[in-house]
Amino acid sequence: QVQLKESGGGLVQAGGSLRLSCTFSERTFYSVAWFRQPPGREREFVAAITWTGGSTSYASFAKGRFVISREYGQNTLYLQMNFLKPEDTAVYYCAARNDVVVMQHTGAYDSWGQGTQVTVYS
Repeated sequence: QVQLKESGGGLVQAGGSLRLSCTFSERTFYSVAWFRQPPGREREFVAAITWTGGSTSYASFAKGRFVISREYGQNTLYLQMNFLKPEDTAVYYCAARNDVVVMQHTGAYDSWGQGTQVTVYS
């Protein structure tokens, strides 16, 4: 099973930016995504992308602020987060699935990373 590892989380002031990265041990998947889990809440979809075609999907709160991208030859996924708000505070996870169809629910994904903490203060 593919191994995923996130990095790039941290503490940032509201209005600032962060770029999260996720590296994959091997490319045995077809679409990848970012999810997040705010304190005391369920894990929620952030953004997804098909690995080869680059088609994207975003949660409404992410549109216009977050950008998902991938480095095809490096097996690396990114999430550029701009204009961060305190409500963006969460553990962010990357996930992969063995299907080209982009999905927004957690159950559709086969592999998960351990997560990286993002804290936005006002």
